[in-house]
Amino acid sequence: MRNPLVVMGFLFATVMPGVARAQVLVSTIVDVLVDGGNNYNWDKVELPGTLCGNGSQYKFFVHHSTTGSRNLLFFLEGGGACWDYDTCSGRAGVLGAANPNGIADDYMQRFTAKYVSPIVNGADPGLPMKDRTELVTKDWNIVYLPYCTGDVHMGNSVASYPDTMGQEPPLSWHHSGYVNTLAAANHARTRFPRVQKLLVTGFSAGGTGTSAAYYFVRRALNPAQGYLLNDSGPIYLSLQAQDRSRKMHERIREAWALDSVFNLLPAAFQRDDLGSINRMLATEFPQDRLAYTGYTRDFGYSRFSYEQFLSPNDQESLLSYWKEDQDKLVAELTLHDNYSYFIPHQRDINASHCSTIITFVGARACQRMEKKHSIWEYATEPWQSYKCYSEWISMSTFLERFVRDGERVRVHEPANGFNSEDPGMRLLAPLINQAMGG
Repeated sequence: MRNPLVVMGFLFATVMPGVARAQVLVSTIVDVLVDGGNNYNWDKVELPGTLCGNGSQYKFFVHHSTTGSRNLLFFLEGGGACWDYDTCSGRAGVLGAANPNGIADDYMQRFTAKYVSPIVNGADPGLPMKDRTELVTKDWNIVYLPYCTGDVHMGNSVASYPDTMGQEPPLSWHHSGYVNTLAAANHARTRFPRVQKLLVTGFSAGGTGTSAAYYFVRRALNPAQGYLLNDSGPIYLSLQAQDRSRKMHERIREAWALDSVFNLLPAAFQRDDLGSINRMLATEFPQDRLAYTGYTRDFGYSRFSYEQFLSPNDQESLLSYWKEDQDKLVAELTLHDNYSYFIPHQRDINASHCSTIITFVGARACQRMEKKHSIWEYATEPWQSYKCYSEWISMSTFLERFVRDGERVRVHEPANGFNSEDPGMRLLAPLINQAMGG
């Protein structure tokens, strides 16, 4: 249970005015929400031939379990993508790629690496008056790949992007994700030669990289049991010209020279349908446990996928394209016994983008979420018009069943307003969003 003084600090931060509130909000919310993040000892690794987009040395980080665990978390960080001057240079802001200036030596002490992933930290941080919950990944070995190439950790090209505004010279950009990821996997094999459980996961662009890189990482590390968890970086089906993700897939396939990487995949993968990678992984590794998680109302990845490529591109149109693609993906995954999925409907944290970041509050799903059936059901929560009429499954429970127990878990929550009606979420979401933005 959190210290009451810290809880009071949390509440104080919510009512402070203007500038003073902005100055303390980030540090307060971080302390309250995440219990200080992780304080792991990290080994920095710099390998020859690995580069960030700007040509600087790529760095990744390794943590060894303190209890002798043989389980390994191979984590691919998220943070946008890029395929032109604005998105690669940083000019596009949140719709560009993360870390355009490279990776600092103290990167693992900074916000994203230290606080963003409960899976890395081995615990869901909880909230005031709500205890921290340990996760199945507690005290696993970790290989942490920061993201600085703008290519979902899988690009294989050096591009020259002209400044369309004519203000700057062309930008030379190293889409070196594939080389970096493979080098990290091969290095990890020397550190962890007998992996029992391997969990490859990441969020957003790192989720996409999880699916795109799994074949290579799994073969490099050869664990006794493999697990894949793609958080909010789905690779949607795109075989037909009218498929919603087709235009974006064509753009990145060219910009990142993806054919040079995907030519190395088994024949079950079709280069003209990047979404066929889900089917290929299921058939290539039938004993592995594979999963996708993400919100139906994800307004982060949907913007990347469609905003530049489809019209109309207002919010509701983008979300309708997303639901169409997501429903097709679920139908595809359902065909394979080794695929799980965990799809909540919505939460206001990070515009419903990513279900494994910061906190698992609001990251739970109910297969039978429905409007309340009778007026008497309003007695306990009068503000709430929705009720779960089946099992509530939290993200921590999903991880336990999926990773610890090796179970197949499938829940696809119907449209509902449960989280948006929840008063705690109304208070919490703006604070977390401002802390992440800060």
